[in-house]
Amino acid sequence: MTTPFKAIEITDDIYWVGAIDWNLRRFHGYDINRGTTYNAFLIKDKKNVLIDMVRAPFKDELFSRIRSVIEPEKIDLIVSNHAEMDHSGALPDTIDLIQPEKVLASAKGVEALKAHYNIDQPLEAVKDGSEIDIGRSKLKFIETKMLHWPDSMVTFVPDKGVLFSQDAFGLHLATSERFDDELPESILEYEAAHYYANILLPYSKLIPKLAEKLSELDIKIFATDHGPVWRSRLEWIVDLYKKWAAQKPTMKAVIVYDTMWESTALMSRALADGLREGSASVKLMSLAAHTRSDIATELLDAGAILIGSPTINGEMYPTLGEILTYMKGLKFQHLIGDAFGSYGWVPNKTVREIRDKLSEMKIELVSENGVSCHYVPTDDILMHCRELGIATAKMLKEKSK
Repeated sequence: MTTPFKAIEITDDIYWVGAIDWNLRRFHGYDINRGTTYNAFLIKDKKNVLIDMVRAPFKDELFSRIRSVIEPEKIDLIVSNHAEMDHSGALPDTIDLIQPEKVLASAKGVEALKAHYNIDQPLEAVKDGSEIDIGRSKLKFIETKMLHWPDSMVTFVPDKGVLFSQDAFGLHLATSERFDDELPESILEYEAAHYYANILLPYSKLIPKLAEKLSELDIKIFATDHGPVWRSRLEWIVDLYKKWAAQKPTMKAVIVYDTMWESTALMSRALADGLREGSASVKLMSLAAHTRSDIATELLDAGAILIGSPTINGEMYPTLGEILTYMKGLKFQHLIGDAFGSYGWVPNKTVREIRDKLSEMKIELVSENGVSCHYVPTDDILMHCRELGIATAKMLKEKSK
């Protein structure tokens, strides 16, 4: 068929029919670096099945890729693994076009799809572990609640070993390559970490259960809803998920700061020197140069966070309030930390407030009071910063044993 966008076969009779969003840089509240893909999949069988959708603006690209294999009206079933709008946005238009026999989702997925779109088409809830026959193949549905929404599930094709894993093992990466083994491992690891830290981290306690469930299946392909299809590095990405879920403390410290007249910047560099003296690795991140999403990614394999803020209108710098709120939602585990900062004519409370926020997040504090500086740091203040760095490294050694 003559169509401007072509499907890509990922294994016998299973095709990628998604869309590439090359220029997206903000995704539901966090920043991404390299765009993304919205992966949808077509299974050609006695009953033709469409697995997941694309965002609504990309529906014509979806329909074009489907037409390169079959006419969309020949699709019998739609499976929605996850109701979030990057996966389901094109669903109402797709239903109008193809008039499927059924739209299948988890029970919570049915609720969410109705709430999003007020769909008249009957939606059918599938049970955890249930199977349906589509001809030569079967589809098995496995609930993965809160990874990362209550409706989340995955769909497995046992005879082909293909797991449609929705957001699990995904990454935001716009690329013309469709498979993991066509891309550099360093890019895959960074973008997978970026994705995990900003989306899946709060649900890390559920990851071992997911890994155990998946170990019972003979999986040859992870067909995720974002990024490349995994066909070569399946064990590698699962092992990374297990490591990230454990959040075991390491000898890495992340220093996050903003600065008004360079006082906190100077203090952060003295801290970094003390950390290096204590044999810790250091990542120094100014909020003028790094996003909260980048910081979350660096914290994924860190053991400590040190936060520095100037004082403005008697309060901590707004950018630091934002990063603390974001961190709280991500629920980091096993971190230690502390605070430093500067103030002027208003009595200092910024460092205390940051330390209180860290304690609320169950981040163990290194020192009694952190380090506060009146206006510009003296050599004595910088020595206190250096000593805080050394003390942090010492505590990290104990924690990472």
